[in-house]
Amino acid sequence: MSGSLEVRNLHKDFRLRNGVSFSTLHAVADASFAVEPGRTVALVGESGSGKSTIARIITKLETPTSGEVLLDGRPTPRHATREYRRQVQMVFQDPFASLNPFHSISHHIERPLRLHHPGLSADQLRSRVVELLERVHLTPGETYLERRPHELSGGQRQRVAIARALAPGARFVVADEPVSMLDVSIRVGVLNLLADLQRAEGLGVLYITHDLATARHFSDEILVMYRGRIVERGPSDEVILNPRHEYTRKLREAAADPDRLGQLRDEVRSEMTGGPA
Repeated sequence: MSGSLEVRNLHKDFRLRNGVSFSTLHAVADASFAVEPGRTVALVGESGSGKSTIARIITKLETPTSGEVLLDGRPTPRHATREYRRQVQMVFQDPFASLNPFHSISHHIERPLRLHHPGLSADQLRSRVVELLERVHLTPGETYLERRPHELSGGQRQRVAIARALAPGARFVVADEPVSMLDVSIRVGVLNLLADLQRAEGLGVLYITHDLATARHFSDEILVMYRGRIVERGPSDEVILNPRHEYTRKLREAAADPDRLGQLRDEVRSEMTGGPA
C-alpha cells in the first residue's frame, strides 16, 4: 500500500524454557494492518496481548518469525537502516527511563538531528532544537536547553521524547502506551499534543493502549488484540459502541473497573471454549 506503513501476516513466536523442556509462546499470530499518513490507528488490548511486540517489530527492535513490514508498499530491511529510522520513530511508555539522566535536554534532541541532518551548523542545531521544543509546547524553548530530565515533570519529559521522535523528520510515530505512566491530570494534554501534531504535519500514528476511552477519542480506527490475534477492527465509534467480539465487549465492560482487567482473559477463554480456562 503506497504512502503507508503496513504490517502483513505478522507472526512472532518466543521459545520458552520450562526446566529441561521448551514450549512456544505465540505472541503475535497473523497480524495485518496499515497506518496511513494523517491518521491514527489504536491497537487495544490488555497486557500480554501482543501489542508491544508488534511495536517492537515495526521499530526493528524485534525480528518477526514470519511476515513483513512494508513502507510505502516496499518491504523493509530486516534490520533498521538510517533512512528507515528517520521515517519511523517510537515514543516509549516510560519517559523516566527513555531519557539519559546525565545528558541535557538539548543533547537528547541534537543527537538525532546530527545523525539525520549532518550538514547543520551549531547555530542551526540550536535553533532547530528550540523550534522542536516549542512545537511540543515547552516554551520558551531556550529555558529547557540545559536542563536535565530529572528537572522536568513526567509530562514534560514525555514531550521531550516526542520532540526527539520528530527531530529526524519522522512520517510515522509508534506511541507505545505513551501516557500510562503519567498522572491522570496530564495525560489528555500529551494525547492532545500528539493529535495536534498528527493533523498539522500529516503524521501516521500507531497508538498502543489498553484504554478504550482514549482510543475512541484520539484514533480513527481501532484494532482489538486478544492472545496475539487481531479479533476486531473498524472505525473507532463502531468498535466501541457496537462491539462484535466477546473480548471487545468484556474489555469495554471492564474499562470503568481497572481491577477486572486481569480477569478478562480467563473469563473470555472460558466462554469461548465452553469450559474453564
